[in-house]
Amino acid sequence: MKRITIFLLIASMGPSIVLGQKNSQQPKVETPPVYRGLDTSAPSDPQSLANSRWFEVFNDQQLQEMIRAALLHNYDLREAAARVDQARANYGITRSDQFPTIGASADLITEGRSRSGAVDLPKPIDRKRTFGSVLLNLFTFELDIWGRVRKQTQAAKADYLATEEGRKVVIQVIVSDVATSYFNLRELDYELEIAKRTLTSRQESLRLIKLRQERGVSNMLEVRQAEELVYDATEVIPALEKSIEQQENFLSFLLGKNPTSVTRGASLTEQQTPPAVPAGLTSDLIERRPDIRSAEQSLIAANARIDVAKKAYFPRISLTGFFGYESTSLSSLFNPSRSVWSFVPELTQPIFTGGRLKSNVRFTQAERDFFLTDYEKTVQNAFREVSDALIAHRKVKEVRTQRELLVQTLRDRVRLAYLRYNGGVSNLLEALDADRNLFDAELSLAQARRDELVTVVQLYKALGGGWQM
Repeated sequence: MKRITIFLLIASMGPSIVLGQKNSQQPKVETPPVYRGLDTSAPSDPQSLANSRWFEVFNDQQLQEMIRAALLHNYDLREAAARVDQARANYGITRSDQFPTIGASADLITEGRSRSGAVDLPKPIDRKRTFGSVLLNLFTFELDIWGRVRKQTQAAKADYLATEEGRKVVIQVIVSDVATSYFNLRELDYELEIAKRTLTSRQESLRLIKLRQERGVSNMLEVRQAEELVYDATEVIPALEKSIEQQENFLSFLLGKNPTSVTRGASLTEQQTPPAVPAGLTSDLIERRPDIRSAEQSLIAANARIDVAKKAYFPRISLTGFFGYESTSLSSLFNPSRSVWSFVPELTQPIFTGGRLKSNVRFTQAERDFFLTDYEKTVQNAFREVSDALIAHRKVKEVRTQRELLVQTLRDRVRLAYLRYNGGVSNLLEALDADRNLFDAELSLAQARRDELVTVVQLYKALGGGWQM
């Protein structure tokens, strides 16, 4: 008893001497005062675009239905949910080590012995013997004096929380991927409309030029030039149809479906963008983005494992006990005189492990350094993504505005060029050149409109939005 008392005294002193202060505090990172790329001319707004839920940002009803379907059936999200369940179960397993285990057992043994064996059995003693026991294993329990088991539980809980935040990251990715893919599809649809409209217009021009050639007003060179434009527009259509079907297949995969056609909602030109895209405060980004919170929880788990590795130097004290009854007769099994019990305190102390414990501490410290670097990198990458998205949104909006002006100018140029050609003032080449430039400009404008919508998606994701249900 004295020896056990001495060990308990050492146990109460050990952690404060060896382990020192806690090392699971949140690391400090440098937070910029404002996002680079933010429009400083606009009034500052503490609110962020990411505070809105995804169905408040994307107003297309069909797109909303697609996102809901993806959140139910997407394979990546289902895998992420399974990882969360796995981590939750592992946390429960680790946490159970803090409590004693209680179990029961019962057995009935019948044996026959030789009369001339190690012990002579004279007659009339029966050679057969039947006895049974009923036992209650009261506990098998480690006294967690050093807090080793508690730290293991803390690490498992942090791992579980990290996987939960990882699941939110997957939701973010799914929402942004579905929205981006849908906008790409609507842009391809719009390009196909432009190509078909241009083809119809060019076929009509070719018909008129052929009539002029038959009447001797035009020549065969102008007919061939008009045919060239018709073939050029015709060539674009099957390429666009191929891209549209492949984009539909990708959207179907995101929704957890086999390749199939996709129902459309609003057209590209009808898609609404938020009138303003406030970025909010830079200090809120660390708390909002789930990938940063996941990296933080992984760091907390790594810190806890360092404590677990250090506490392996200390002795482990465990208690085991049982109580029950044992008898050769069922009728007297629960007689007080047939009771049996056992109480076994056990202490184990590592003495020589060949450097295993020391190496394990170094391993957990290196693991902690890795997760610390990963946390800092994740934070810095978050600010970079927000800045990139803000710059892209502002500049793409400027590009789209200029392309709209270009298309308006080229449409008027095409009208004037054909008027001059029909009036005999200029040749057909001038009109065909204007028509070709207009076709390319309209396709570029469609892409700019798509890019502007995609920058809203990217900014929304970079600011930490999209996982709110």
